[in-house]
Amino acid sequence: MERVARDRAKKEKSSGDLPGYRVVTEDTDWLQSFLLFLFQSLKRHPPLLLDTVKNLCDILIPLNQLGIYKSNLGVMGLGGLVSFVAGLITIVYPQLKLKTH
Repeated sequence: MERVARDRAKKEKSSGDLPGYRVVTEDTDWLQSFLLFLFQSLKRHPPLLLDTVKNLCDILIPLNQLGIYKSNLGVMGLGGLVSFVAGLITIVYPQLKLKTH
């Protein structure tokens, strides 16, 4: 991540952008680097992507019940459906199941 951020900083310095017109600042460079790293990691490891999507969908119902994130029944139903399909995929294709050591 640090290498990508350094390369990006060098590229921006050499391009001669006007400093007042930059959309991305140094404060958001770490976030952009983190999101790039996360995207690349999930792209390289499909079982991790599938498990992450399933867990994100599974957390909708407890967040709604606790009042932290209010959503309607359609969103919760869609989250449950996506979670069910992700679980079904891991049963049909066991190689996509996240392995713990």
